[in-house]
Parts: sequence; structure tokens; C-alpha cells
Amino acid sequence: MPNRPETTPAPRAGWTLILAAAAILMITMGARLTTGLFLSPINTATGLGVATVSFAMAVGQFTWGAAQPLFGALADKCGAARVVAVGALMLCAGLALTPYMHSGWGLMLTLGVLSAAGAGAGSFSILIGAIAQRLPAARRSVAAGCINAGASFGQLVFAPLMQAIIGGAGWVTAMLTMAAATLLTIPLAWPLRGAAGQGGAAAHAGAGADLSLGPQIRAALRDRSYLCLHAGFFTCGFHIAFLVTHLPGEVALCNLAPSVSATALALIGLFNIAGSLTAGALATRYRMKSLLSLMYTSRAVLIALYLLAPKTALTFYLLAAALGFTWLATVPPTAGLVGKLFGTRYLSTLFGLTLLSHQIGGFFGAWLGGLSFVTYGDYTWMWYADIALALAAALVNLPIREEHVVRAPAAALGA
Repeated sequence: MPNRPETTPAPRAGWTLILAAAAILMITMGARLTTGLFLSPINTATGLGVATVSFAMAVGQFTWGAAQPLFGALADKCGAARVVAVGALMLCAGLALTPYMHSGWGLMLTLGVLSAAGAGAGSFSILIGAIAQRLPAARRSVAAGCINAGASFGQLVFAPLMQAIIGGAGWVTAMLTMAAATLLTIPLAWPLRGAAGQGGAAAHAGAGADLSLGPQIRAALRDRSYLCLHAGFFTCGFHIAFLVTHLPGEVALCNLAPSVSATALALIGLFNIAGSLTAGALATRYRMKSLLSLMYTSRAVLIALYLLAPKTALTFYLLAAALGFTWLATVPPTAGLVGKLFGTRYLSTLFGLTLLSHQIGGFFGAWLGGLSFVTYGDYTWMWYADIALALAAALVNLPIREEHVVRAPAAALGA
């Protein structure tokens, strides 16, 4: 297949693409990262139990990750704008139908499958992959940081807004309001038309441009550095899903008001805006694997300090601010490493696969958190597991190499 001519946009057009992608992620991740606020109201309304509702949300964590390589491959072929529009309809339908589900299977269908898959169609791998194909290598990490900051801004906006609506008008109104808001991603996807699959020769040169998707995936799954990224991202997903789902429950166990959890989630989003932009900028100057290792180590230290601290509102706010700085800041260096190793032609798919590992971790973080609460009455063992996994992730990122993979000819890979 001949290389297409390079299609690097002018700086102003490039920023239009970046801001559109950031706005889309603000909405889809804002909806995803505030689901923990609905756990207790849904449990109260349905009487299904915390473990059952947590399991439905855990299925959603896995589905969100599993959807991304699938939608990423579709975006690589058909374009990101179409994928985002289809995802918006799915996300809206899943959220809008949730208040009418009164069984565990019903919640798994709406929260666990429909809305989660829809959010995955408008998430990191699709958006960062599409933009990376239109930008020179020097701008990709900064662009990923800006797009990632959109997710954090969504959490900052949606968390207090949804909590206010839940408190004033009820959780059903809040859920339906969020469902309507997700439809805004459809017009926002307009600038992304044709963004996928149009990377230029410079983007693909030396990065396996001679490989089709199947052989490229098989080559990646045999690469140790790529597998180390998966292992580290598994821990990131475990950590984030546990906190997003069960932080409100931890706050309630400490006899603090629900507003504390909403404020804490908003602070996570606020500080991750700075963290994402910082990570994107630092990734252009320092080894990305070192940044990832440092982030995971800091999480282990911060959680240990939290366990030793008095459980006051201020403690939760400080924890949220500190953790927030690295919350989703792992995304720019992880996406950057995937692009460095394999180029941008199939970045949406290959980064989507790392996000699948992230969300397998997310499944266990959300589900085991509910089981821990039911079994022990608190989340102490989950915090210990979080520390152990964070330290393991810090170590597993160190052997990663940061240069293009030397590949065998396509025929040798089974093309």
C-alpha cells in the first residue's frame, strides 16, 4: 500500500482538532468518572445490594476497555468522527435507561455494556490516535496531555454538578441530565472528520508501515516493552476504578457528608488538569518510562500516608489533590511510548489494547472493592492491595526501551 502524502495541519487547525478532542473526552470521561456518586442511590432505589451494583459498574470498567481496541480499529479504518457519533448514541441510551432497571442483569446491560461501550468509542485511544496521525512527533506528547486534561476537566465539572442535582432533584434527574449532555459530543466530533487513517509518510516511516493490522498486533504482543506497559496500566486501572467507584463509600464510613466525596472527585479532576499538561510537556524532555515509574511510586507513598492520617474532610481533599496530579497523567507517556515503539498508523488500536489491560484492572478494582466492603465492612485490604500493585507497576516500567521496534519482514510475521 503506498504511503499517503503527509497531512500535517497548520498550528491553528491543529489546535482546533486538539480542543475538539479534549471537549469530547471531557463529556465522555465526566460521565464515566462520576458513576460512583450513583452507587448508593441506585442501591437504595433497587435494594440489590452494594456488591451487585458494584459488579455492574465493574463490568462497565471492563467493557469500556474492551470497546476501545475494537472502536480503535474501526476508527483507523472509517474515521474517528463516525465512531464518536455512534458512541454518543450508545452512551446516552445506556444512561437514560439505567433508572428503569431494577435487576442486576438490567444494570449490567445499561451501565455495564451499553453506556460503557459508548464512552469507550469517544475515549483516549480513538481521540489521541486520531490526533497523533495529524501532528508531527514533537507535538504529540503535548497534544496528548491537552486532550487528557479534558477528561480531568470533565470530572471537575460533572462531579459537583451531578452531586448537586442528586441532592436537589434526585439521582434519576441527574442521570437523565448526564445522558442528554453526552449528545453534545456529536457536533464536537465534526472537526475530526478524516482525522483517522490519514497519517503521513513521516508518521509511519520506520514504524511498520508495511504491516497490516493483524501482523502489527501480533508483533506488538511479542514485544516485552509493550507487555510491560500493559502490566503497569493494569495497576493504574485498578487504582482509578476502585477510587471512582468506592471513594463515596469510604467517605461515608468516616461519617462525613456526601459533599466531601463530590468535592474530592472534583479536586482530582482539577489537579489532574495540571498533571496531564505537565506530563505531556515532560514527556518531550525526559524518558517516558521514568515518568511512569515515578507516578506509580508516588501513588503508593500517598496511599500509605492516607492510611496513617486522621480521616477528616481535609485529609480527603489533600489525598484527592495529590493523587489527582497523577490520576490520568499516565496516559500521555503511555500513548507516547506506544507511538514511539510502533508508529501512529494503528495507534488507536494498539493504545486501545493497553487501555483494555487498564480496564481489566479497573474491573477488579471496582468489583473487589464491593466484595471487600461486604466481607470486612471497610476497604482496608483494598488500600493495601493498591500500595502493592503501585510499587509493582513502578518496577515493571523500568525495563521498557524507548526506541522503534526492529521488526521482521511482514511475511515472516504471517502477513
